[in-house]
Amino acid sequence: MLHAFFIGRALAEAAGDQVERLMTNALSSLGKFDAEQRENLRQFTEEVLARAQQAEAAAAQETAGTSTTVVGDGQAQDLQQTIDLLRAEIAQVRVALQQYRASL
Repeated sequence: MLHAFFIGRALAEAAGDQVERLMTNALSSLGKFDAEQRENLRQFTEEVLARAQQAEAAAAQETAGTSTTVVGDGQAQDLQQTIDLLRAEIAQVRVALQQYRASL
């Protein structure tokens, strides 16, 4: 009877150790997956923002018909020129909207 008690105790300890290892590995894998997904999301967000910035700059250049000097980080050197380009683009959108409303 005493022998069975020690066997049961050893079995319970071994099973507990095994469960602990499995849980540690599972949580570690889950943490790694979460970190990878966050990094992928961060990279995707950066890529989307970069594409939007490029498209916006291209649209502003097409609208104004002039080229804008851009620094390495993508911001226009001349703030007033950028404001003027945006105002011109807004004016063109307003004209197009008025023409659209008139055609209805």
